[in-house]
Amino acid sequence: MDTGAAAWLLTSAALVFLMTPGVALFYGGMVRAKAVLNMLMLSAAALAVTMVVWVLWGWSISYAGNDVAGIFGDPVTGFLLRDSMTAQDGVFTAVDTSGAYPGSIDVAFQAAFAMITVALISGALAERIKYGTWMIFVALWITLCYCPLAHMVWNGGLLSPDGAISQAIGASAHDFAGGTVVHINAAAAALIVVLIIGRRKGFGTQPMRPHNVPMVMLGAFLLWFGWFGFNAGSAFAANGTAGYAWVSTAVAAAAAMLAWGFTEKIRSGHYTAMGAASGIVAGLVAITPAADVVSPLWAMVIGAVAGIVCCFACGLKFKLGYDDSLDVVGVHGVGGLIGTLLIGLFGEGTGLLAGGDWRQLVVQLLVTLVAIGFSAVVTAIIAFALEKTIGWRVTESQEIGGIDLADQGERAYDFAGTASSVLKEVK
Repeated sequence: MDTGAAAWLLTSAALVFLMTPGVALFYGGMVRAKAVLNMLMLSAAALAVTMVVWVLWGWSISYAGNDVAGIFGDPVTGFLLRDSMTAQDGVFTAVDTSGAYPGSIDVAFQAAFAMITVALISGALAERIKYGTWMIFVALWITLCYCPLAHMVWNGGLLSPDGAISQAIGASAHDFAGGTVVHINAAAAALIVVLIIGRRKGFGTQPMRPHNVPMVMLGAFLLWFGWFGFNAGSAFAANGTAGYAWVSTAVAAAAAMLAWGFTEKIRSGHYTAMGAASGIVAGLVAITPAADVVSPLWAMVIGAVAGIVCCFACGLKFKLGYDDSLDVVGVHGVGGLIGTLLIGLFGEGTGLLAGGDWRQLVVQLLVTLVAIGFSAVVTAIIAFALEKTIGWRVTESQEIGGIDLADQGERAYDFAGTASSVLKEVK
């Protein structure tokens, strides 16, 4: 066992885990004050429900189970991690420690990926969905959508470098750390659920401004920090590729933040904090699938393109009329598409511009389309079934009054109590 690789991967697992609390803060600051607790709780449910499902059968469907048609692994082989964990002298450890790192660490690392993927979806559904429905959705979506797609892309399935699409085109599909599995998957699912559950009351006619921009910035910075585990950890070793993925991740996020800011300055005359936070995330999303195969120059280009295009894409929801509350589609969907497809241009030795081969672009496009279609169809079935049974939304009066009070029975801020205390002091 390479203890350095094991230590780095276990650290990366913790960094990726931190990204979901980062998402919670990022999204929590963007909603109105009456919905911030509910927003934080949606990310908490993503952590808790996903972890339970992962240990039960998620790990098996994604990685441990026997392959079924290149689409998923069987849920029995790795049920309750019995393929990965064993007891020795009364202490549990990994079954196999002969590789660079124990399999138990990989279980943890991949679980954190699943958590943040489903947490991303919650941003599109802010301020109007029941917590109970969300928990059931998380369990079903991780089982039926995330785990099979992770198997298809990262475990030798249909969309992997060894899959049928890559073999047919003659080029290896590439998704280093989750352009398709995480970001495109989450965005496609988010859009489908949004179309099924409908808009918030007052969408497009009432101001729905972020209630706490410093919280948004804190969430963005935590995401940037955690993303080093997300991307550099995906090298699965403490080596030069991990170091380069750290650099490409940082420079793409930096370029995207600047590009988004300059776009806003030209358009509205301001460099906004919300724009900086969103630009950081857009750049991180875009570089994720390509962090190991594009040069420093192309990493900056990918980040800059993502910053500009995602800035404009976030406004499409008002023109098209879909209420993606916190721009999951505009940032994660568009950013994921940009990063995944631009591998076909900028991938070292394989891309059209960096390698003179058009096949990489074709395979990236086909894999992306299949991932979108799979996510959309599976999510539509789950979301529609929940809508017709237990329902997604709180009542109109509960939404107007504040989903925190209706669903959690709590308020984030005791404005009335604060005012009363001030008045007593004055008297």
